[in-house]
Amino acid sequence: MLAAHALFYGEGIRATGVDKIIEESSVSKVTFYRQYASKDDLIRAYLDYRHGRWMSWFKASLSQALAAGSPAVDALVSTLRNWFSQPDFRGCAFLNAAAELGSSDPEILETVRRHKQEMASVLNDLFSDNAVPAGRSLSLVVDGAIVHAQMGCPINDVMEDFQSAVTRSVHKA
Repeated sequence: MLAAHALFYGEGIRATGVDKIIEESSVSKVTFYRQYASKDDLIRAYLDYRHGRWMSWFKASLSQALAAGSPAVDALVSTLRNWFSQPDFRGCAFLNAAAELGSSDPEILETVRRHKQEMASVLNDLFSDNAVPAGRSLSLVVDGAIVHAQMGCPINDVMEDFQSAVTRSVHKA
């Protein structure tokens, strides 16, 4: 799974063939196909793995910032800034999967939707003192910031605009 994760996230799902994954993971074709009957099965497993890994990181990073005394907006900004600054940052694996695969696999799109719903739930919890749940609208702002960072916009500019949008959104709610 680690080889598939690195290749799918780093090079793209469509650009990565099964033979390359088998080569990188140092397993035989027989072993690979015992584990995953098709590339689509592997893609779904990759997205499930990525979801668990990313959500754990996201929650832990937010909790750490909150425990250090950061207000919720600052915790969210610093969490995303840290992610966007990673040398292997290539955007959101789920947005990338949806863009690459379109509607070719409804099960994969459902996985993408579930990921975004859980992210929105975490954002609802983060801003639980708001009268109106802000998770869904904030997840749109997060996705926009991800795309802008992925496009190569200066991270400081992205984060400044992001912080402003989040602040307006949560204070309006």
